[in-house]
Amino acid sequence: MASERDPSTSRPLSDWVEELLAHEGPLPIVAAGDPVLRRPAEPFDGQLDPGLLTRFVAALRATMHAAPGVGLAAPQVGVPLRLAVIEDPAPVSEEVRMARGRVPQPFRVLVNPSYEGVGAGRVAFFEGCLSVPGWQAVVGRHAEVRLTALDEHGRAIDEVFSGWPARIVQHETDHLDGMLYLDRAELRSLSSNQAMADRWNQPTPERAAEALGFELPE
Repeated sequence: MASERDPSTSRPLSDWVEELLAHEGPLPIVAAGDPVLRRPAEPFDGQLDPGLLTRFVAALRATMHAAPGVGLAAPQVGVPLRLAVIEDPAPVSEEVRMARGRVPQPFRVLVNPSYEGVGAGRVAFFEGCLSVPGWQAVVGRHAEVRLTALDEHGRAIDEVFSGWPARIVQHETDHLDGMLYLDRAELRSLSSNQAMADRWNQPTPERAAEALGFELPE
């Protein structure tokens, strides 16, 4: 049900979304290997009427919570539309909060988002993805970004994000450009969730970098 919409048909996206929403419970999440994750998503331009958009956003939020995750992009449920949701209660220790800049982020809908780095600062941490279950890898990203987008009501968003919220914004927006976090990762850092729990659960990845043989941003 979450496989790619057939591009050879003229079936409208609204029909595709209605079919997804006809099933109860969280939406199926597309795994790496499905072409929908590797193609730029269509800009949102009213393909879903306001009522359907509201229902789809609610389903994305429920799916994100059930996974659980802190962000979910429409292509991750097989819908090639430039739309994502983010939300992070940040249930972490003070040590992790300080090291990663992980602070609570309220629920947001990002429509047609794009970002640009602010300043030259870069930071690297382990990162995972609901479409690449069971694995994490270290990704260097902008420490601060300026996000421009619309919300679900068409209101403009122009905001600077830093710390972990900046990482979430970059990760989810990359999905809409056909990119996975692995495209930006230090592949020598690739670790199973079990290895993360057993070895690399420190607030920062310095120890993993030394043991696994990869470099972190200066």
